[in-house]
Amino acid sequence: MAFRSAVHTRAADDRPDALWDMERSLRRRGFAIVAGADEAGRGACAGPLVAAACVLPAGKRGRVPGLADSKLLTPAARERVYAEVVDRALAWSVVTIPVPDLDARGMHVTNIEALRRAVLSLDPGPDYVLTDGFPVPGLARPGLAVWKGDRVAACVAAASVLAKVTRDRMMLELHERFPEYDFAGHKGYITDVHSAALERHGPCPEHRMRFVNVRSARDAHAARGFQVTAPVGMVDDGDMVPSGSPAEQRR
Repeated sequence: MAFRSAVHTRAADDRPDALWDMERSLRRRGFAIVAGADEAGRGACAGPLVAAACVLPAGKRGRVPGLADSKLLTPAARERVYAEVVDRALAWSVVTIPVPDLDARGMHVTNIEALRRAVLSLDPGPDYVLTDGFPVPGLARPGLAVWKGDRVAACVAAASVLAKVTRDRMMLELHERFPEYDFAGHKGYITDVHSAALERHGPCPEHRMRFVNVRSARDAHAARGFQVTAPVGMVDDGDMVPSGSPAEQRR
């Protein structure tokens, strides 16, 4: 409980080194290797889900210049921080879950699985794991799900940058394959431009059929005489619709 109450205090802390407080505290308690895990693309209606895990070294080398929650950084700043994290990290990993798996198994199940796989891929393995928002079972080591962890724990922020940059690069590649959707601009999240493209062209194979807006676009497009095929074997566990602010959706 001490960590949980401290999270809310440090979330608004503007000290330059506040982002590293949790890891310092855990190391003082004997957890030498602290990992953070986060994902990108959970709220998107197109493109893969990407999860990442990261262990930063103690001391000055772990103080990544410009490190912050990936959503607070510009694309250029994220690329710079990504390069620093990859160079400095004791261990890092990235796991990608493609759209067919997301549609077949559901977002929450695949989200937790991706985070678990990312953590278990770390070498050396961590003594303690901090995850952003969701508890991740099956890690066989102690951990804590931290509210807004990418804003209060450096290793989680580093994981968020790894996941976000990796996914953005993948969405740029998808833009080359499907330029009519402007994936380079919105990265698969729901915007007016994306909604208009869905209405005009119907969904492509990289759209997530579990989202009600994608299925509606598919059905409307089919009604106009076009055929759009949904992935075979999809199990529907409920309509998924965007919620919260645009910033909250872009996770």
